[in-house]
Amino acid sequence: MNTRPKKSLGQNFLNDQNVVNRIIKCADLSNEDVVLEIGPGKGILTEKIAKVCKKVVAIEIDERLVKILYDTLRNKENIEIVHDDVLKINLPELVEKKLKTKSYKLVANIPYYITSQIIRLLLETKYPPKEMILMVQKEVAERIIAKPGNMSILAVSVQYYAKPEYLFTVPKVAFKPQPEVDSAVIRIVRNLESVNSDEENVKKFFRIVRSGFSARR
Repeated sequence: MNTRPKKSLGQNFLNDQNVVNRIIKCADLSNEDVVLEIGPGKGILTEKIAKVCKKVVAIEIDERLVKILYDTLRNKENIEIVHDDVLKINLPELVEKKLKTKSYKLVANIPYYITSQIIRLLLETKYPPKEMILMVQKEVAERIIAKPGNMSILAVSVQYYAKPEYLFTVPKVAFKPQPEVDSAVIRIVRNLESVNSDEENVKKFFRIVRSGFSARR
């Protein structure tokens, strides 16, 4: 089977066990944790997560990789592979029917070309993860944790809903094929206050934010 990475899906496969181990350590998983993974690729991270948590549900859009995941992980009873597009799937329904808990963690090396969309989706969904450990482009990680005065709309959006933290840098040589830029692993912990935010006030806040950034251009 042809498993060459698809540029159209932004695929660069993590190929460094030391990085995988550091991600698992940062996630601080227990045998009671339920984990959602996005873009598991060939399962290098998925298998490690499953060894230390109660259940993993992994969403993969690429049919070729889904077949590989089924073949290599079929004997792992606490792993469930979902063949779907994370931007199109009914996430609240997946949480209710697959994860079966509203208190879950997300651990993922997400496709870089849709990083902002995925983060926003996860923060704004009906049942957001209590904590996210994400691998993103280093530049994006730095933008997300930016302080007032240097903040982008992405930083404002993330920091409205959650507290982001830069954990460590991942060199581009840790991937195959090697991307053009380095990556970083970040932690995003949802603010409890934002969970109960009034929807109309949230919309009003972001209208003001977008207006402010438009005026700066």
